[in-house]
Amino acid sequence: MQLAISLPLRNMPALDALKADITNPASPNFRRYLTVAQFAERFGPSQSDYDAVTAHLRAQGLTIGEPAANRLLIQAEGDTATIERAFHVKMGLYRHPTEARLFTAPDRAPTLDLAVPVLQVIGLDNFVLPHPKLVRGTGPRLGGRIGSGPSGQFTGKDMRSAYYPTGSLTGAGQSVALFEFAGYNIADVTSFFANGYGPANSVPITGIKTDTQSLSCTGTCDDSEQVLDIEYAISLAPGLSSVRVYVGSIAEDILNKMATDNISKVISSSWGWNENFATDDAIFKEYEVQGQTNLTASGDRSSLAASGPWPEEDANIIAVGGTDVATATPGGLWSGETGWSGSAGGPSLDTTIKIEPYQAAISKNTVGASTTLRNVPDIALNSNTDMEICANGTCGGGNGGTSFASPMWAGIVAMANQQALAAGKPVVGFINPAVYALAAGSTYKALFHDVIKGRSGKFSSQAGYDLVTGVGTPKGQAFIDALVGK
Repeated sequence: MQLAISLPLRNMPALDALKADITNPASPNFRRYLTVAQFAERFGPSQSDYDAVTAHLRAQGLTIGEPAANRLLIQAEGDTATIERAFHVKMGLYRHPTEARLFTAPDRAPTLDLAVPVLQVIGLDNFVLPHPKLVRGTGPRLGGRIGSGPSGQFTGKDMRSAYYPTGSLTGAGQSVALFEFAGYNIADVTSFFANGYGPANSVPITGIKTDTQSLSCTGTCDDSEQVLDIEYAISLAPGLSSVRVYVGSIAEDILNKMATDNISKVISSSWGWNENFATDDAIFKEYEVQGQTNLTASGDRSSLAASGPWPEEDANIIAVGGTDVATATPGGLWSGETGWSGSAGGPSLDTTIKIEPYQAAISKNTVGASTTLRNVPDIALNSNTDMEICANGTCGGGNGGTSFASPMWAGIVAMANQQALAAGKPVVGFINPAVYALAAGSTYKALFHDVIKGRSGKFSSQAGYDLVTGVGTPKGQAFIDALVGK
């Protein structure tokens, strides 16, 4: 069994205060980010605590992975008997109540014979399995408009034309990190660009193993989610310096590796997994103070309850919902947009996750929105099942889901970072406070497509913020100019 053992951060009130300052344009700390070493020094677990837990686990017979630079996570591996003894549990095999499978779980909460505080022991049960937010079907298209791909499917080039029709930004000098639970076949990505579905590609793609999960996905392995993330991030930002594909079997291993590498300033995830709030939220906060934009797909089953709801309901992540876009001609300019019927939204199901002031100010008139809990999504992009991908050795259409929206938004943010750095400014980081401020301002209609039609489940699109498309979709260069600031 593979486990991830997390330790609690220190000085949490100071971290939350810094997080607020970094996103506040009136603060002298606005967009003044920390390095990994600075984060570890100020907020990470102490070196002595980290060493003590590591030594204890090793003494129990567990194999320990490479130390984490932020001292937040310890990777451990061992057989069942060793883990039962080390954590004072008995592992059992149970029939899942709603799925046709068995799952493993301990008979009690794990404990250690150690005075040092431990936050969570992750990996002892598999009651909730990771799931990609990709769907396949033949959804209706707005106004009958079609893309430039086979049978009228939309391609990556079409999406860049629709959402970034003018301007010279390509994401040059920027790296995007992709969160994946399985590996990929690079031949599929090569086919996508060779067929002209995206701009000519010269972006280096690097796989990073975060635990024992393989970087390769061939044969019976389905790489659809993984390669579409690569294909559409590059399509929106074809000048990226790199796409780094982080692959692992435990979410926290992946999340923490992206934080401690701190190479990619834009992160995209199109997967759902079991909520480990204390650990995941701590890593999301580290992303914020390091200037890493953390985007996730909101889900494809209309409601958070059916779609996940983790991690999109966390207030320290940017949840991307879905739309159905139309273009004036195949591969042409944006001409209209409705809310996509599968876009997951609604108030957080975790009642400890409260609404942020910037969202409360704009969502107070939104039908169905909570005035006390975090609402999902924040923003959106096209997610209808009319997208072309190359995966599993073949190319085809009928693909959709908010899986597409998140990596495309990653490309847009990468272009904003390119512009910011060229102007001598820091990267844009956690964009939610800025996005909501822009949406609440007088220039809203000049910066966003306000999606006012369409329905997903019990929620409808409406003027301004809604629980299908958030504040809407970006209007290319105008949005980027406003996000970066003067």
